[in-house]
Amino acid sequence: MHHTTEHDILKESIHKLRETGVRITPQRQAVLNYMIKSDDHPTADDIYKALVDEFPNISVATVYNNLRLFKDTGLVNELPYGDASSRFDFITSAHYHVICTECGKITDFNYPALNEVETLAKHVTNFDITHHRMEVYGLCPECAENTNKS
Repeated sequence: MHHTTEHDILKESIHKLRETGVRITPQRQAVLNYMIKSDDHPTADDIYKALVDEFPNISVATVYNNLRLFKDTGLVNELPYGDASSRFDFITSAHYHVICTECGKITDFNYPALNEVETLAKHVTNFDITHHRMEVYGLCPECAENTNKS
């Protein structure tokens, strides 16, 4: 069985971007690479802070513009969860998000896609369903522990 490595994913993603006519700059590749490795749904600011030492002339705007580009190309999802700064998620297989109502931490929750929900929604409403999003809310272990202490 062939395991897809982060390197393979990066190569595929770069290929996908080139096909849409996007130039691959070192900064762009660094942002993409960071997104592939990241599992904590970073904000543009998080990514900027992680890359600024390696790329002193990078800006938050550059990072954000690249994330928008990746979003338009279908490589990342923007998760606009309540607060001002969107978080971004590299798109892998079907997964949902569990969100802490206290600190805003987002954790991936893998579960077989609820495709039957889409099928049923189409059947009941006659909508042409394109996608769905499920969010589960609660307190993360750290926040739950802090709440119990007080």
